[in-house]
Amino acid sequence: MAGIEIDDTTADALRALADAAGLPLDAYLAQVAEEKRRERALAEGAEIFRQVTSDPETVTAFDAEYGGPAAAQHAPQAA
Repeated sequence: MAGIEIDDTTADALRALADAAGLPLDAYLAQVAEEKRRERALAEGAEIFRQVTSDPETVTAFDAEYGGPAAAQHAPQAA
């Protein structure tokens, strides 16, 4: 890992994880980095979704433009 210094314990742990995944260390680290980028994007998207859906005006405008959720169909049930 050119230009990156890590302690021996961490390096050994990373090598063991890469070996268990059947990948060379550089490919394993690239995979982990991509997974972390995806996790960050998902977390950011989830936060934006929470912000947007917590604003009643935005939800109303969305429903007016694209239609609200369909009414739930409930079948009569015997007691």
